[in-house]
Amino acid sequence: MTEQASRRVVVFDGGRRVWGPAAERWAFSPVGDPRYADLAPERSWVHPDEAKPRRWRGRTYLLTTASYGFAAVVAYPSGDRYWAAALAPGTTRINPHSAELLPDGSVAVAGSTGDVVRLYEPPPGGRYAAFALDDAHGLEWDERRGVLWALGGDRLVALRPGSRGGRPVLRRVDEVPLPDRGGHDLGQVARHPDRLWVSTGTAVYQYVKSRRAFVRDYPGAAAVSRPRVKAVGDEPRTGRILSTAPERGLAEPWWTTTAAVHRPAGAYRLPGGGIYKARWWDLSPRPRPAR
Repeated sequence: MTEQASRRVVVFDGGRRVWGPAAERWAFSPVGDPRYADLAPERSWVHPDEAKPRRWRGRTYLLTTASYGFAAVVAYPSGDRYWAAALAPGTTRINPHSAELLPDGSVAVAGSTGDVVRLYEPPPGGRYAAFALDDAHGLEWDERRGVLWALGGDRLVALRPGSRGGRPVLRRVDEVPLPDRGGHDLGQVARHPDRLWVSTGTAVYQYVKSRRAFVRDYPGAAAVSRPRVKAVGDEPRTGRILSTAPERGLAEPWWTTTAAVHRPAGAYRLPGGGIYKARWWDLSPRPRPAR
């Protein structure tokens, strides 16, 4: 989860319902780490706002971003740097809000204030493609379709990565308007490869790719679908759903100290914390292409 009060990404023991130092299994912060010193993390690593694990070429990585410019793909558990950048460090001019790692090693970043999705070529290259998307907030690679899904403030788009003259390009191949504004979180529904999680300013939907339709017919929707959900996802083995939404009275209006669990209902609590997103640290294989 992104724990903004301590400016860290933390992996907690899912067997404990009250989180604290004893429940921590791993943590990441680039502040004071010489491997990330060139990115000025004291200025760029403010309000970490994305944290999700990925498996790539036999290794595990953390994908993470922060509102003041930091974006990285970090090897787990070493913390080594596979790819990292500081986009307008010290400002929210681009406001990286999500990242994704593609099969060829390229890295996509969504900038919500910058209204952009960037696709960076694999390191050590630094060139990138840019696709304009108002209030870009979420990214999810779709192996079955070979597209990068990108969530904006009022639409969901499917982008096809490619190259032209040796430079990366992004081509829009589909676009659907959201049922309401404020697109925020985007992710694969673990138990249904044909569906994506999509949260907006007022509800949590699943997008059925084959029907190009947003629905709320999933189990647990009555409790899960609510305003201002910052993160949502299901655990593939049990079907439990994890979500976060702001609570009143904290230092920032988007923070919470609780990560809600659904089916069955429950909660993880971090006393004194400032949680933004919480996700299952799940390393199950991503949905494979249909054969």
